[in-house]
Amino acid sequence: MDVSTGNAMIAIPPGHVTLSDRRTQRSWSVELAPYQLAAFPITQERYAQVTGQRPSTAQGDQLPVEGVSWVDAALFCNALSQREGLAPAYRIDADADGIEWDTSADGYRLPTEAEWEHACRAGTAGARYGQLDEIAWHRGNSRERIHDVGGKQPNAWGLYDMLGNVWEWCWDLYDPEVYGTYRVLRGGGWFDERWSCRAAVRRRSHPTFRIDDVGFRIARSIMR
Repeated sequence: MDVSTGNAMIAIPPGHVTLSDRRTQRSWSVELAPYQLAAFPITQERYAQVTGQRPSTAQGDQLPVEGVSWVDAALFCNALSQREGLAPAYRIDADADGIEWDTSADGYRLPTEAEWEHACRAGTAGARYGQLDEIAWHRGNSRERIHDVGGKQPNAWGLYDMLGNVWEWCWDLYDPEVYGTYRVLRGGGWFDERWSCRAAVRRRSHPTFRIDDVGFRIARSIMR
């Protein structure tokens, strides 16, 4: 896959998605306005261009950046927005202890988990948008290592690596009553069994933790 278009943002149509949590047996529905989502997870090359940092355990320009916290991802979004003359989406305290989303801003941001799942499914209703080995790097085919973005087939909307390779940070709190500030991760990673690489699977992590199978992709709201 030629990732020279790795900065591409894909227009995602409006829609309706029903989210579910296996732990609590809870489900809830979300209506979504149109938005944009990056075709690829953020690569190490792009992260370094914007931040000057290369935090990942495995090194390679076209590998997904990993070892980045949720806070790191939010800071990247603001830095990229400022670099491109857009209004930063996040209001961040000096110590990054508090982060608020300015929904009127046109800058880059993390997708909500509803946006992530809607985009992952791309109009499909099953557990995955294709045959797993054809669309995702997972424990059964990754040789237990991360891979360059874009090496598997995209979904119908042109999004690559939505399942497998690295888990992706989403904006949302996972379950604040039980887990406090923990944020949602989606998608499964290179070291996960097949079961975890499904559109509906949710994982959680503390917003300051940096993990070698967790990265992110960026979104933008469409201003009216």
